[in-house]
Amino acid sequence: MVRLGQNFLADRNLLDAILRDAALGPDDVALEIGAGEGVLTERLAEVAGHVHAVEVDRRLEEALAPIADRANVELHWGDAMKLDLAGFAPAPTAVVANLPYAVATPVLLRTIEELPSVGRWTVMVQREIAERLRAAPGNRTYGSPSVLAQLACEVRLLRSVDPAVFRPRPRVESAIVGLRRTGPGADPFTRELVRAAFAHRRKALARSLEHVRPGSLEPARGVLRELGLREDSRAEALAPEDFAALAVKLR
Repeated sequence: MVRLGQNFLADRNLLDAILRDAALGPDDVALEIGAGEGVLTERLAEVAGHVHAVEVDRRLEEALAPIADRANVELHWGDAMKLDLAGFAPAPTAVVANLPYAVATPVLLRTIEELPSVGRWTVMVQREIAERLRAAPGNRTYGSPSVLAQLACEVRLLRSVDPAVFRPRPRVESAIVGLRRTGPGADPFTRELVRAAFAHRRKALARSLEHVRPGSLEPARGVLRELGLREDSRAEALAPEDFAALAVKLR
């Protein structure tokens, strides 16, 4: 049965691979979003000093009860987009999760932006999302999630995942993606700028910004020229560092 769009892992070899990729130690505090039936939670508890497990579906309470009794596991019931993740103590150092597909991108970006204590992520997502997160400028999948993730992290595709390892079997391909923090998450101004730039992909970036920030057309064109870019450049032509520079000068 799929619960709230979640597909449960059913392959112990893949769980072993996730743990190897995550490379957790006793000093780590793991954050798992989408604990499901607890198969990954249990493995995380064996290697990490502390585990924060988040689950929204109360129907899984009985399945998770034995794991929640472990001394180093703290179970948080609620929506990961609404819970005060920054208030979790001890503060998470790593995110390791089979992210619920429906909210994978916003949840991942939220942890990048709001949890500076997290230095690395090992997460299962749809293959399409993995490709989007690591996409380069000019790629058709390059967009605001690519920029916002790459402004703060190095993003790598760690392994593709066969749908057969899930119960029930999903209709989409999956992948494990690894992120390593290289800087702070984008501030609110930069996030707004990036999302506005990609809001009208067929328009030039400056004109796309004008729709959201009236009066920004000429200033944006001027900054693009100053950065050595065409004033009619589209958002997908700019690298993440170009957006960071654009935000600084437009601020």
